Amino acid sequence: MFEHPPHEFDRRMKRTAGVPRGLLRFLVLKLLKEKPMSGAEIVDEIEKETGGRWKPSPGSIYPLLAQLQNKGYTKELPKDEVGMKHYKLTKEGEKFFEEQAKFGERLRKKLEFLAPILVGGFQMGINGEKLREIREPARRLVTALLDLRLTLKENLTTQTAREVAQILNDSAEKLEQIIERIKKG
Repeated sequence: MFEHPPHEFDRRMKRTAGVPRGLLRFLVLKLLKEKPMSGAEIVDEIEKETGGRWKPSPGSIYPLLAQLQNKGYTKELPKDEVGMKHYKLTKEGEKFFEEQAKFGERLRKKLEFLAPILVGGFQMGINGEKLREIREPARRLVTALLDLRLTLKENLTTQTAREVAQILNDSAEKLEQIIERIKKG
């Protein structure tokens, strides 16, 4: 059995904790299917999509891009005016992405099943008794968002999208105000 120094183990755990295996590859393929991107743009987009909670390191993105290129799934485009490499999916890469999309669908189903249960555990830990009142409304909200996504997938109108966005923005703003009030003490 090989051993890493304790600090190396801690660093690796922080980098990968909570990220399902294969998720980074799936996200990179998904982003490249949308448009050619550089490694830095991919990192920034994943960070943006996760609200800053996950920023893959260049040490995970660039080896993955090289691996995808070696397998013929991506190709490197000529460098742009600032010298950045951009990557694009090949036809073979698009087929591979479709296979990976099946992985993504299975992962989504697992997360959708678990999300209300995990939110239902909201009352655990510090101030658990005080958080009990939040538990059921939080579970209902998560369940409603999951149901909404499934419902809107095929029947989304511009008006409905605006209406849902307004409700979510208003709710987020009110919650952010409460959080700031609590932080200020």
